[in-house]
Amino acid sequence: MSTDAARTALLDALLSLKTREEADAFLADLCTPAELRAMAERWQVARMLDAGDKTYREIAAEAPASPTTVVRVARSLKDMPHQGYRLVLDRLKA
Repeated sequence: MSTDAARTALLDALLSLKTREEADAFLADLCTPAELRAMAERWQVARMLDAGDKTYREIAAEAPASPTTVVRVARSLKDMPHQGYRLVLDRLKA
């Protein structure tokens, strides 16, 4: 299976999940605890950046995340073409 086909299969698997519990079980099997913590941390940083009421340093301390992580997430929110964070942030606000 090619890398693109494997990625498509993973995306299809994620889209098949119907509940928070199902998603938690799948991600627990798929990822290490450290990978899950890193993803949750990045998502927390994205939400805090979107709120716009804290500095990068405050976010890094509160998340807790490295300053590098905060900058990378901020760059994804502002400059990257994917705009995945933005898509989900906006959907959750609606």
